[in-house]
Amino acid sequence: MAKTLELIFETAAGKAVTLSVEEPREGVTASELSAGMQTILTQNIFEVEGSQFALAKGARIIERNVVEYEL
Repeated sequence: MAKTLELIFETAAGKAVTLSVEEPREGVTASELSAGMQTILTQNIFEVEGSQFALAKGARIIERNVVEYEL
């Protein structure tokens, strides 16, 4: 089963932005995610269309099954 961690932010311009992390560490906690997202905000690491990330909106882990067929 493939897992993806999605970190959801909002820019100063009000645009929603999602950062995705493939195969996140098992057992990651809400407080770890909150602290990491806050670091991203305070360090001004990313911007989209000239607008800095302004707000951490949420985080989620998506699990999906992948079945590959050899043709």
